Amino acid sequence: MSNSRRFVSKLFQNFGRVEPEGSSQTCQSQILMQYNDIVESCHSGCYVMLPFGQRALDKLVRVVDEEMQAIGGQKISLPTLAPAKLWKKSERWDDALNELFTLKDRHNVQYCLGPTHEELVTNLMAMYSPISEKRLPIKFYQITRKFRDEMKPKHLLLRGREFEMKDMYSFDASESEARETYDIVCESYSRLFSRLELPFAKVEGATGNIGGSISHEFHLMSSVGEDKLLFCEKCSFRSNSELVKDQSTVCPTCDADCQLRTSPGIEIGHTFLLGTKYSSVFKSTCMKSDRGIDLTHMGCYGIGVSRLLQGSVEVLSSENKIRWPRLIAPYQICILPHKGIKAAAEQYLATSLTLSDALNVMPNLKHEVVIDDRQQISLGKRLFDAKRLGYPYIIVVGKRIQENPPIFEIIETSTNESHFLSIDSLKDFLSTVETI
Repeated sequence: MSNSRRFVSKLFQNFGRVEPEGSSQTCQSQILMQYNDIVESCHSGCYVMLPFGQRALDKLVRVVDEEMQAIGGQKISLPTLAPAKLWKKSERWDDALNELFTLKDRHNVQYCLGPTHEELVTNLMAMYSPISEKRLPIKFYQITRKFRDEMKPKHLLLRGREFEMKDMYSFDASESEARETYDIVCESYSRLFSRLELPFAKVEGATGNIGGSISHEFHLMSSVGEDKLLFCEKCSFRSNSELVKDQSTVCPTCDADCQLRTSPGIEIGHTFLLGTKYSSVFKSTCMKSDRGIDLTHMGCYGIGVSRLLQGSVEVLSSENKIRWPRLIAPYQICILPHKGIKAAAEQYLATSLTLSDALNVMPNLKHEVVIDDRQQISLGKRLFDAKRLGYPYIIVVGKRIQENPPIFEIIETSTNESHFLSIDSLKDFLSTVETI
């Protein structure tokens, strides 16, 4: 059981770094993540995900996986190296060249590091074409590193040159079926962001370089967001300002007296109904019931996973305390044994070890418990550290363990409420904590 114990003194965190005086950083989540040992800068636009941040990212990936699998997604891994000839075939190479990382191999063959994979996945489907319409829809997805040569990377993971992304590509036998798939994926995005308890908005978006006939964006409302969003209070109109002519603030679907509300947003998801833009180029086809052969109708759907991670911290946290979506908090519980004189301190620590063992055998809390064994530091300082790092629950082991039965204080950091519970009541209380 001791192998499952985790101690703060052994974790790569709590180094006590502070933001340098005169820092020009204005993004709250960047400050919180960079100076609390979540993420470390490596070079311009690229960052090291430290252990605490990696745990949260891994959990977020599992949540995304669950939602994509729930709608019939099939996970694949496409190559990061994309041949230039495929991008040139779709006529996107020249348009996107300024944002592509390009290279040539020893045979002088040109490639790019994929920022997105429409060409590769459609080429893959073409290899199996014509595919029976009975097999459709097919929804391929992957969660991989993507690359974009950003001119001015900023705000840590919100705009970097290398990032984690979930991209899904759907193939249907008709336009109407493709639209049905599109709506299903959009609904799954809404469920995902609701499951993370995030305040998000879905708005009409531009199709841009990717193309298509319909596009929607999913945003977190935040002052550091680089998109300007428009909302009508009278009707359901919601749009990126890019789509509104002359940057008007008058609702295009209501009367002229309806002024649009504006808000900056962090884009965390984007969906496109592509039609046959790529399938016509690469000859991705399906065989109909009458033995006729038609082009497949496509959709593509992205979530910036690493951006979503930081965006969540941006919109949920306070100025000096991280708050994670509870489901993806790196660890759910931090146990704090009091200091006390030597004998008492030893008892508090021993009780904390026993408590950790008892919680770790609960199915939902396995590997979710950390003991802050730095008893040379005051309880107040360790309590501040635990709240600063965003543990959803803090358990204080103090003098009340002398009672019969022993009593523990548990603090819910989202509300700052304290409960004083016996071990059995504590386990009952924590049995409802959802983990992944």
